[in-house]
Amino acid sequence: MTKGILGKKLGMTQVFTEKGDVVPVTVIEAAPNVVLQKKTVESDGYVAIQLGFDDVKASRVTKPAKGHAAKANANPKRYMKEIRGTEFDAYEVGQEVKVDTFSEGDVVDVTGTSKGKGFAGAIKRHNQSRGPMAHGSRYHRRPGSMGPVAPNRVFKGKLLPGRMGGEQITVQNLEIVKVDTERNLLLVKGNVPGAKKGYVTIKSAVKAN
Repeated sequence: MTKGILGKKLGMTQVFTEKGDVVPVTVIEAAPNVVLQKKTVESDGYVAIQLGFDDVKASRVTKPAKGHAAKANANPKRYMKEIRGTEFDAYEVGQEVKVDTFSEGDVVDVTGTSKGKGFAGAIKRHNQSRGPMAHGSRYHRRPGSMGPVAPNRVFKGKLLPGRMGGEQITVQNLEIVKVDTERNLLLVKGNVPGAKKGYVTIKSAVKAN
């Protein structure tokens, strides 16, 4: 069954199991989401719900955004995402989705925007090997060959220096260690993409056995 919720990454910590093992976890705050829109096969060609998370001042959003949130009797939201699935027929516009959607032991995929690293060289960005570091070598941390002579141009897709990070990343098959319904927290085993206070999408794992 497809399940999903939007949240905010608070940081990392560790918890101990009953056996005394240390488990590194990422703490995600997932305050109640609101179903802002419901998509159906008849109207849109697929089934999905659009969730909204984190209220934003009405003065900071456009008129269409206000109207969109008003249809669900909700405040305008800062972060909105669609969750696809065939099980969303039961959901209604304006309904709240809370952390108890998930339970301990569930396997999820977490999507977020990775940390921006700025302009990076080919070694850091693409894990390429460096050249000899001897004094005579003029090839230390350069990208290397630009390709064969025959086409007399650089092929598209050549791994070169450039901006690193700031991309949408999905980490798959992470286990939910704990669900704190009182504080609206999810503790997910391992690390998830993004910086602290970054928005993330938690969905049921597509490759879960």
